[in-house]
Amino acid sequence: MDYAASEPGATAVASALAIKILIAGGFGVGKTTMVGTISEIRPLHTEELLSERGIGVDDTSGVDSKVTTTVALDFGRITIRDGLWLYLFGTPGQDRFWFMWDELSVGALGAVVLTDTRRLQDCFPAVDYFEQRGIPFLVAVNCFDGAKRYDPVKVRRALGLAETTPVVLCDVRERESVKEVLTTLVTYAVEGT
Repeated sequence: MDYAASEPGATAVASALAIKILIAGGFGVGKTTMVGTISEIRPLHTEELLSERGIGVDDTSGVDSKVTTTVALDFGRITIRDGLWLYLFGTPGQDRFWFMWDELSVGALGAVVLTDTRRLQDCFPAVDYFEQRGIPFLVAVNCFDGAKRYDPVKVRRALGLAETTPVVLCDVRERESVKEVLTTLVTYAVEGT
């Protein structure tokens, strides 16, 4: 099957492959920022202002200054080479939007579970979700300014992860850091344990 180029000036390639990666984790951990930092296209965000309707429903402790939330997904794209792309899908972090995860995870090669060590418990649902479905994942610890740094081995132990599950430190505001996380995930998902 031949593919046509979708952008002006681009040429068609004989075979094309799009790799789907999920970016998951708790509310306010940096998923939207991660997608926006690395995407070569203007990322699609479904951010909405937090409203009074979320009071008592959404746990905003630890992210008091956050004023928006993802209500469906974030989407970004990275071209690896002609005919090979990474499609990034950021999941919503709040409990009430988790129903979206089943749709977003279809066809995913793997997932990044982004976490904040100040609220480590917020990543448990994402870890459980990918473990139960057999989707390869890694845990990326977003190193927020002012947050204590922990050795990845200690984070792995605190989360009860298998020794083979990668745990990496990152700063989702830095392109090279995000690139390293995604490279580690794809390598892990393709090569296995």
